[in-house]
Amino acid sequence: MKTRAGLAAVLTAAPLFLAAAIPGTAYAQTQWDMPTGYNSANVHTENVRQFAEDVERLSGGKLKITVHDSASLFRATEIKRAVQGGQAQIGEILLSNFANEDPMFELDTLPLVADSYAEARKLADAERPTLDAKFAKQGMKILYSMPWPPNGIYSAKPLNSAADLKGIKWRAYNPVSGRIAELVGAQPVTIQAAELSQALATGAVEAFNTSGAAGYDSKVWEQLKYFYDLNLMLPKNLVIVNRKAFDALEPDVRDALTKAAAQAETRGWQSSETKNKWFIGQLAEHGMKIEPGSPQLRADMKKVGDTMLAEWLKKAGPDGQAIIEAYRAK
Repeated sequence: MKTRAGLAAVLTAAPLFLAAAIPGTAYAQTQWDMPTGYNSANVHTENVRQFAEDVERLSGGKLKITVHDSASLFRATEIKRAVQGGQAQIGEILLSNFANEDPMFELDTLPLVADSYAEARKLADAERPTLDAKFAKQGMKILYSMPWPPNGIYSAKPLNSAADLKGIKWRAYNPVSGRIAELVGAQPVTIQAAELSQALATGAVEAFNTSGAAGYDSKVWEQLKYFYDLNLMLPKNLVIVNRKAFDALEPDVRDALTKAAAQAETRGWQSSETKNKWFIGQLAEHGMKIEPGSPQLRADMKKVGDTMLAEWLKKAGPDGQAIIEAYRAK
């Protein structure tokens, strides 16, 4: 089996796309590699695999996308750079993983700015033109977005207020979750999705914010007993493509890729919402206590969200203000 480093080296040396003659056909098949950071059973990975199948079908077999899940090709935080540099032609990223690059990449993770699927969709529509322009400047194109189910707080102990989080080891998987830890007095520990199960097993993490889907994937019930279903945020994953690789496709193949992406976006938003209740139900079936959160805990987290939004508006400037105004006007 090739190591990640070995695979990356092969891909770096390869051209942006590989044309392989297919016996019995009159066309050359373009083959792309698509890294993602989540396991094969994850709700996002399921959508990615369906997307890849749709691309091959709609293109008449001219474009084949091989999905590399579980961070097997690149770590989650390496995928954006890999696509930008042509080491992978296409990839899936959690947008907020790159908040240190640009404040626009963290807006959908600010606590309680958008606390439902309807609000998250409005926010996504308001910020999409800005995101499209930023990725275009970096030589990439956004194909589609898909939200995670709403985030709550997982904890090893009961939480009545944010004060109960003081000093606790809090999983920080991006700058925003790290800032939440700071504001509630928790101790941030950097842990990516593929490493969460091990971190829980060793006690390296005692609390964190994430979705029912991520909690189910990591079997958090084996170590933690409480989930506070606060609808803190609905972060988005993006599927992005290297612009040169996209432009090198034949027009009909580009059309097939774009059509499959539109279908994946519609399907992804729907499946995220549909499966959210199932994920929460699974947590309960495995013995977790599912709580809506006390009024005090909710008020404390709203205060955290208000603070972070004010900080974000200072960083984002006029463009950020325009997005928030457009979102609130919808």
